[in-house]
Amino acid sequence: MDKELHESKDNKTIPMTSITSGSGQEVLNGVYYYTDQIVNISFIGFPGEGDWVLVDAGLPKAAAEIRSVVVDRFGRDSQPSAVILTHGHFDHVGGLLELVEEWDVPVYAHELELPYLTGEKSYPKPDSTVEGGFLAKISGMYPNEPINIGNAVQALPEDNSVPGLDDWQWIHTPGHSPGHVSFYREKDSLLLSGDAFITVRQDSFYNVLMQTVEVNGPPRYLTTDWQAAKDSVEKLEALQPEIVVPGHGSVMKGEELKEGLKKLVQTFDQSAIPDYGRFVDDNKKQ
Repeated sequence: MDKELHESKDNKTIPMTSITSGSGQEVLNGVYYYTDQIVNISFIGFPGEGDWVLVDAGLPKAAAEIRSVVVDRFGRDSQPSAVILTHGHFDHVGGLLELVEEWDVPVYAHELELPYLTGEKSYPKPDSTVEGGFLAKISGMYPNEPINIGNAVQALPEDNSVPGLDDWQWIHTPGHSPGHVSFYREKDSLLLSGDAFITVRQDSFYNVLMQTVEVNGPPRYLTTDWQAAKDSVEKLEALQPEIVVPGHGSVMKGEELKEGLKKLVQTFDQSAIPDYGRFVDDNKKQ
């Protein structure tokens, strides 16, 4: 592997957690998710029944915790056939480099995310001036520098298939990041939404701590293109998913999910897009 592999230059632990941190939940048909402080990591595949896939890799320093979940669920010497990423923000790739170096398995992301995963390009700094709660105000401390996992990462297939997951498809859902993707399994209308929409208000300290469940737009302090974010939510709502595992928040199902998504689409400009902030102002200038 490339000797230039490295963590982000501003890699650090984030002092935030939630009441669900350290717990996991079996969702449906071989889909299990685990909460690392405030972010969800998904494991797709049945224990003892062939290959499985890891979706996202948590916050910085998450590798040991992910390995522990793998041992408990799949066995001591198990490793995934692939790692697939919703996007490359710090809270979704925190344990990735260490895991890739240990497992030597392929990583897949949208082609527009590759520069942020190969050390070429930094994400914009989080906007601590954006309208929002306490977690928005302290977002300037969050890492934005890229990791570099070199040639371990490659673009997702152009046909929207997901390597290692024959009955899943990836859906380009930009806005929160240029190459953000969500993953959908049509046979049971199961959606992994990443941060395209989430089920907790991510800028609110209390809501994140207590994991107050409600359908919300993407995290405000890191969403750079609000028109694209709105289009992405409309695209996912049109699928009428029966169950969602979000990047942040708890699993949501049935009518609660459908009504929440419908309301988010109808009120997106008022409820999701902040009244002010650097990325909001940049979008207005375009």
